[in-house]
Amino acid sequence: METTTASQPRVIAPSRRASPELRRLAEQVFTRAAGAPLVGGNTVRVLRDAGENYPAWLAAIAGARRSVLFENYIIADDAAGREFVAALTARAQAGVVVRLIYDWMGALGVGTRSLLQPLVDAGGVVRCFNTPQLDSPFGWLTRDHRKMLSVDGVVGYVSGLCVSSKWQGDAQRGIDPWRDTGIEIRGPAVADIERAFAQTWAAAAGNDVDELDIDPAQEALPAGDMLVRVLASQPTTAGLYRLDQMIAAMARDSLWLTDAYFVGVAPYVQALRAAALDGVDVRLLVPGNSDVPLLSRLSRSGYRPLLEAGIRVFEWNGAMLHAKTAVADRRWARVGSTNLNIASWISNYELDVAVEDEGFAHCMQEMYEEDLEHATEIVLSDKRRVRPSVVPRRHAAGSSGRASRAAAGALRIGNTVGAAFTNRRMLGPAESGLMFSIALGFLLFTVIAVVAPLAITGPLAALALWIALTLLVRAWRLRKHGAGVRQTGGD
Repeated sequence: METTTASQPRVIAPSRRASPELRRLAEQVFTRAAGAPLVGGNTVRVLRDAGENYPAWLAAIAGARRSVLFENYIIADDAAGREFVAALTARAQAGVVVRLIYDWMGALGVGTRSLLQPLVDAGGVVRCFNTPQLDSPFGWLTRDHRKMLSVDGVVGYVSGLCVSSKWQGDAQRGIDPWRDTGIEIRGPAVADIERAFAQTWAAAAGNDVDELDIDPAQEALPAGDMLVRVLASQPTTAGLYRLDQMIAAMARDSLWLTDAYFVGVAPYVQALRAAALDGVDVRLLVPGNSDVPLLSRLSRSGYRPLLEAGIRVFEWNGAMLHAKTAVADRRWARVGSTNLNIASWISNYELDVAVEDEGFAHCMQEMYEEDLEHATEIVLSDKRRVRPSVVPRRHAAGSSGRASRAAAGALRIGNTVGAAFTNRRMLGPAESGLMFSIALGFLLFTVIAVVAPLAITGPLAALALWIALTLLVRAWRLRKHGAGVRQTGGD
């Protein structure tokens, strides 16, 4: 992979306006694909990094008079987390309804449960999403990866930011803040954000019978003229995946993407390639230094087909790039929590907002161009190899998003192994290191199976027993429930 500076302008033809009929058809298609209506009457403001997001969130919480709904994947027991918990606790003590959801996987090792105890003591209600269950061996793979805040049904925030000092950095120690993006929304679309919260609140209920004391369907008054679509993804629905595919297919002039954990599945990569080959200016900005080094290798192994189609790929030179954004044709933009990988698209609860407004898209595009000034462009060398000639300065990144990254990495490994065995696609030199690591893993597995077979068969037998007991328990519960229904019906 060779590098060039990121400031290489590409001339883009003037935007070709769609007819009103075509726009109505596109709106209908987007609504059906994403499962989310287009809502008018809103104002949307871009918030960059923790320096703009956290103060806005805290100010909104401090001004809450009726309700605060807060949902985040990670709420760490550090300076940032303690500041937020103190603010939420103060509102709960003042009689404001405070409801909070955090994810069990995101909370591992960051002290969330003990951190939130003062909020619970003050009358706030806290739910932990999807703790492991013995009767659901693989249920833990589904995570609540959403990041949202809604106050009084009047203002809402959707972003990629978790609550952790990693997003703020440490100037005294020379640690840069993580790069991330969020938005502030006022208007009727806030009701859709609260409905999204109600989804995960119900999903995380467990034995907790607490119900929301507010009406999440209450409409806020119009606050502007911006069109907004709240994309509340749930496991297996793939609404945002379908929408992302359509945006790639319908982009006419430009499609600029930022993603923290990009793992290009074949259908989406093909959609991006087709757009680029048709003359669309497609760009992808990803971390140069991921908080999971293995995932960086997996992502880089997928650069070659993108570059060969003319897609411009950039790696962020600073600390971790955690934003998940898109801007297309200077009139459509998306901000939220969904990464461009199968775990986010299919497995997780995610929350994004798509905005159809030229002014907002222009702001997003300007921010993207500023980001490219701090990025390194990746190009193919004369020998068609993907390799940097200059290694930019890297920063420590920390850790975040364990489950989705693990699933995305497993998918990339599966794609590489499948391609090697079936010859369904061309493998590039960048994937040779990954294939070598996989081969060593299989060799190690073989040696263990020969030398100590119980080390292999024992865990497999335990897993099979666990699955068998799970199915038996669930079958018994279903049969018992069915008998109870029949008995009640007979009375």
